[in-house]
Amino acid sequence: MSAVMLAEGPDAGLVSHLDNPNLEQRRMADGSGWLLLANREVFSVTGPDRLGWLHSITSQFLEGLEPGRTVTGLVLSPTGHVEHVFHGVDDGTTFWAWTEPGRGQGLVDWLDSMRFMMRVEVALRPDLQVLWLASSTAAPGALTDSLVSLDSEVAEGRELLVPADRLDEITGSLDAVQVGVRAWEALRIAAGLPRIGLDTDERTIPNEIGLYGTHLEKGCYRGQETVARVHTLGRPPRRLTLLCLDGSDADLPAPGSEVTLAGRRVGTLGTVAMHHEAGPIGLALLRRATPGDAVVEVDGHPASQELLVDPEVGLHVRPIL
Repeated sequence: MSAVMLAEGPDAGLVSHLDNPNLEQRRMADGSGWLLLANREVFSVTGPDRLGWLHSITSQFLEGLEPGRTVTGLVLSPTGHVEHVFHGVDDGTTFWAWTEPGRGQGLVDWLDSMRFMMRVEVALRPDLQVLWLASSTAAPGALTDSLVSLDSEVAEGRELLVPADRLDEITGSLDAVQVGVRAWEALRIAAGLPRIGLDTDERTIPNEIGLYGTHLEKGCYRGQETVARVHTLGRPPRRLTLLCLDGSDADLPAPGSEVTLAGRRVGTLGTVAMHHEAGPIGLALLRRATPGDAVVEVDGHPASQELLVDPEVGLHVRPIL
C-alpha cells in the first residue's frame, strides 16, 4: 500500500490514509493499527519541584501525581481563556508531554518564564515522536523499558514517545498495520474530544468544552477565577456539540464554516470527518441558548446535534479529567 499524504491543514505532512479510511478506523478500534503523529511536539520537565510547580500554574491536579498516570492539562490566560494544552505522564523523575503542532515552543517559553526559583528544567524534545498504538499491540520487547507510554484518549490505544532515529526499527517490529490520521480524527471527533486551537478559539473557556483537562478540586491557578465563577453560576456562553451532518453530499463542509439556525449564525464548525458508522460528523462551539433538538445548517448541510456539554453547568456529558 502507498501512503496518501495530507497536503494542507494543521496535520499537513502526515499520512492521510493508506487504505480505505473506514477500514482503518475499524483496525484502530479492533486493536490492529498504528499511527505516527509526527507533528506533535514533545517536551519534558525535570527537577524535584516539577509536579508541584505544574500543579500551581496549570488547570490540572498534578501534585503528587503517581508515576504512569496519564493526564491532560491546560494553560489558561489570566481571564480564563484556553491558551495551551498538553497530554503527559510522569515516570518518577521526569514529566513527559506532547502538545499540538506549532505550539511547542510557545508553551515551553511560557513555562520557562514561570520557573522563578523553582528547581525545574523545561526542554523541547525534537528527538522524540508520538506513535499511537492499539493497547493490545505489544511494543518491541528490547525497547519496552525505555519507551515513555501515555494512555490515549482516542480508541483503545496508547501513545509511545519513541526516538525518531529508531522509528523504522520500532514500527517494523509491530504486529499491526499502519493507518492514517483521517481514521484517528474520525474516532476522536466521535468521542467528543476537542483539539485545542482547532475546535476552540481565543475566547474559549474550559467550561464551554466540558472542563476538558480541568480539575475543580485544586487551589488557585491562572484563570481559575473564571472557571470557578462560571461553574458556580452556570450557563457558559457556548457549548461543545457533536454535529451529525447530512450525508447525501459527498463533500464535507470546511472547518471554520458558520453554523446557522433559521438563517442566523449560532456557532462555528471546528474539525470534521467521515466516521465509518455515523457518517459525516464534526465538532462545533454553539451558543448555549441554541435548542439541543434543533436541526442546524453548516454550509448547506443540515445537521442534528448530540449534546456533549450540559448547557447549564458546563460539564461534559462524557466526563473527562
